[in-house]
Amino acid sequence: MKEEQIEKLRGVVRDCVGKHLYSSAIFFADKVAAITSDPADIYMQAQALYLGCHYRRAFHLLNASQIVLRDLRFRYLAAKCLEELKEWDQCLLMLGPAKVDEQGNITDTKDYSCMYLDKDGEDREINILSAIYFLRGKAYEALENRVQAQLWYKAAIKADPLCYEALECLIVGHMLTCEEVTSLLSTLQFGPEDGWLSSFYSCLVTKHDKEYVAEAKFRELEQEHTLKNNTDLLACKAEHYHQCGEYQKCFELTSRLLEKDPFHLKCTLVHLAAAMELGHSNELYLMACNLVKDYPQNALSWFAVGCYYYCIKKYDQSRRYFSKATSLDGTFAPAWIGYGNAYAAQEEGDQAMSAYRTASRLFPGCHLPTLYIGMEYMRTHSFKLAEQFFMQAKTICPSDPLVYNELGTVAYHMEEYKEAVRWFEKTLAHIPSSVREMWEPTIVNLAHALRKLKRYNDAIVYYEEALALSTRSLSTYAGIAYTYHLLDKFTSAITYYHKALWLKPDDQFCTEMLSLALEDECRHGIGIELESHQR
Repeated sequence: MKEEQIEKLRGVVRDCVGKHLYSSAIFFADKVAAITSDPADIYMQAQALYLGCHYRRAFHLLNASQIVLRDLRFRYLAAKCLEELKEWDQCLLMLGPAKVDEQGNITDTKDYSCMYLDKDGEDREINILSAIYFLRGKAYEALENRVQAQLWYKAAIKADPLCYEALECLIVGHMLTCEEVTSLLSTLQFGPEDGWLSSFYSCLVTKHDKEYVAEAKFRELEQEHTLKNNTDLLACKAEHYHQCGEYQKCFELTSRLLEKDPFHLKCTLVHLAAAMELGHSNELYLMACNLVKDYPQNALSWFAVGCYYYCIKKYDQSRRYFSKATSLDGTFAPAWIGYGNAYAAQEEGDQAMSAYRTASRLFPGCHLPTLYIGMEYMRTHSFKLAEQFFMQAKTICPSDPLVYNELGTVAYHMEEYKEAVRWFEKTLAHIPSSVREMWEPTIVNLAHALRKLKRYNDAIVYYEEALALSTRSLSTYAGIAYTYHLLDKFTSAITYYHKALWLKPDDQFCTEMLSLALEDECRHGIGIELESHQR
């Protein structure tokens, strides 16, 4: 057969692949490879077999070739076949021996120094080594060696920043702390035309940034790189709103985004989280029904069902579905945390701690399991242990105000009031002004701690700020009344004791202290009158 006829057949194979006619592609590729015995044509035949889901046959074809261990693309495609067959140890053997250090740098590359086929003609290709490192990471993760998986994912993204999947696995899998992700991004070597990509990667971790920093990043991508309506960018922005506690803004944004792209699963997860915080049980029910129908084998679907039952306080059912989500995908962090929370909601501390510890082990870059372990210890009055876990959570994610709030609370319980004031002030420094109302209990606790330090006037300032946010807090009225009482301002104290008792007429503390304040005011009045007579 003439060369021009063979080239025409190659074009037919490529066209069949482009039109997803894989049986036709396999048929013609087989004929071309038989005629030429060219490695490039054998590779094309193997690709057609792989795309047609004939993984065993494709692997046999590649493995039988004389070039498989000398050509990286042959080796990579053979390993991809083994990946699909779930033969992970064989997959690693096919990829060959290699070593990586803790920074994700390859220390042994002699096995990857072999040649590989010429490029297929694209303007830009992802480095084949990056793809190989990523596949090694996936194999190690499937074998539950998450330490090695993390190192190879880092190696993949460092070998080529275009290998987005590696970065996604590191972030979504919570394999790195906030600081480690930021450090990794700073080491990536972007091309001169990839400025937008560098900015976009930074936006993937904006949920941990301060409000003005995050807004600047989003504005740069929206305006300079014209990505204003990009769904991935909007999902990042929604995640940032959720982290900041702006749940209504988050919910509104995800609702608009899901109207545009109803199957954007990353946005769906954020939408579920916001709906949970806002108590939108009807929305959770509808989302859960649709997800189970469209994605019955996806952990996210059953997680949504668990969220619905958790929202309506049916914790036994919610546990069942969170557990099903973890059985479908053991690396789905939200399901593990939801599983623990469902136990914690019923004060079943041992089971909750077991779930949180599993999550903490699987997701070292996620601070929530560690934070919740601390909360469980605090519930059982093990304050020193609680403090240790809160400090560990702060190391993992130093931008979450909830961590500082819990540190302040545990310090208050241990009667370390100066430390409590410091932590509560840090909490308020980390929250946007737009959601200050949500943190009213923190402001009250800060006022309590200041009162304990006899900084009465400072305490009153914060009590009054708390009253401006919520006028139905017994603790705030009782606290400000007692502070005025300590300042011997009995009239003001009596006024606030009355307001507290209006909210809860049978409150023992306020009832007793009101009687004392009335007596003190009488004595004080008599004392003033006697003093004036003496003059």
